[in-house]
Amino acid sequence: MKQINYLEIKNIFKKNSLEVKSKVSESEIFKNIKTISKSTHDDLTFFSNIKYMRDLSNTKAKACLIEEKFIKFLPNTCQPIIVNEPYLALAILTNIFADNSIISNGEISNKAIINSKAKIANNVQINAFTTINENVVINDNVYIGSSSNIGPNVEILKNVTIHDNVSISNTKIMENCEIQSGARIGGAGFGFDMKTKQKISHIGNVLIKKNTSIGSNTTIDRAVFDSTIIGKFSNIDNLVQIAHNVTIGDFATIAAQVGVAGSTDIGKYVKIGGQAGISGHLVIGDNVTIAAKSGVTKNISDNKIIAGFPAKDINLWKKEIIRNSIKE
Repeated sequence: MKQINYLEIKNIFKKNSLEVKSKVSESEIFKNIKTISKSTHDDLTFFSNIKYMRDLSNTKAKACLIEEKFIKFLPNTCQPIIVNEPYLALAILTNIFADNSIISNGEISNKAIINSKAKIANNVQINAFTTINENVVINDNVYIGSSSNIGPNVEILKNVTIHDNVSISNTKIMENCEIQSGARIGGAGFGFDMKTKQKISHIGNVLIKKNTSIGSNTTIDRAVFDSTIIGKFSNIDNLVQIAHNVTIGDFATIAAQVGVAGSTDIGKYVKIGGQAGISGHLVIGDNVTIAAKSGVTKNISDNKIIAGFPAKDINLWKKEIIRNSIKE
C-alpha cells in the first residue's frame, strides 16, 4: 500500500462529493488503512458499525473516519475525520491506498491473434494468447489480459479492463467497466421448445453499461432478439448466472451464486444475497433486497425486503421461522 497525506484525502472526498470536517493537519501522513482493532499509530481507520464500539474506544489509529455523533467514544490519541457516510468514504479510500488498478501500456503482444477486420484505437494493451475476432471495435485505454477470446460482434468503450481467460461475444461494454477472469459473456442462452426440444437460436446481444464490475466465472447470456442489459454502476459477484433477455437496473449489487432466469426485469438499487434464485418472466421493483438463499417465484413491488422459499416479506418469514422452531 502507498502512503497518502490528509490533503490528498480531502481532495479525493471533494472529487466524490463527500463533505468532510477535521482538525487533522493537511500534511499528516497515513501509511495504511486498517480495521479499528488492528490499526497502529500510523494508520487511518473507520467506524460504521456499533457492534465495534468497544474496539473504537481502544483503537490505536492516528485518525478515524466517523460520524460526528460517535466522536465522543474515540480515545484522545485518535483524531476524528467526520463524514456522514464512513463506509462509503472507506470504499473510496481503499482504491487509493491499494493503488492496484491495471492501466494499459499500449502494447499488443506478438503472441496475440488479431483479426484484420478488428478496429483497435489508441493505447490498447492485449496480452499473449488472446484472440481478437472479426467485427470487434476496441476504444482507447483498454486492457485485455492473457488467453481471452473477444468477438465476434463486440464493442468495448474507453477505459475497460478485461482480465485473463475471459470470453466475450455479441456484447457492447460501456466505459470504465471491469470484467474479472473466467467470465463468459454473450453466449447463447438456455432456450428450446418444451414439447419437441427444438433449440431456440439467440441472435440478440448483451449490453453492459458504464462503471460496472462483472465477477470471475460469471455467465451472462445474449438475448433472443434484443439485449440482455446490466445497468450502470452495478457490481456482480463471482459465479453468477444471468440468463437471456434479463434486464438489471442501475446500481445493482448481486452476490455470488445467484441465478436469474430468462426475461426477468430487475429494477434499480437492488441487492441480492448469495445463492438466491429468481424465476423467469418476473418483475422485481426498485430498491428491493432479496436475502441469501431466497427462492423468488413471484413479482416483487418496490422497496420490499424478502426472504425464504418461496420468498416473502422478511418480517413474515421471520415470524414463520420462530413459530416453526417453537413447534419443534
